[in-house]
Amino acid sequence: MSEPASSKALPADERPVDPTPVHTADLPPTPIRDRNIPAEAWLEAPEVLLRSGDDIGRPLIAYKRRLGNWLLWRAGPATKADARYVVIDADDLDRHHTFRLFADGTGRGVGPSGAEHTRFRAWKEDLRDNG
Repeated sequence: MSEPASSKALPADERPVDPTPVHTADLPPTPIRDRNIPAEAWLEAPEVLLRSGDDIGRPLIAYKRRLGNWLLWRAGPATKADARYVVIDADDLDRHHTFRLFADGTGRGVGPSGAEHTRFRAWKEDLRDNG
């Protein structure tokens, strides 16, 4: 038996944008595989998130998942290209960190520990360990 089309996992850049307004408490804890929630739909979205794609020419900023208490968003495509990941603390919307990915595959970001990371995985581990 096959899944209904609406519940099938789609590649990140093929997921339709769902502009339905959403509050912080309603952002799902796990990755969304069938749609993208744009930052503009998040009713409590801080300005730092809404502007996170301005300098890279990528207007879509999409919600990815929760990492502990962090809300993970990505400005830009899922493939190797200019992109920026932003995390916002769900309990303190002024607390945020970013990780910048460059088209050549390199990256850079400071985590909550204050350490600078060049690997996305290390940055996420910092988030996990210092939530």
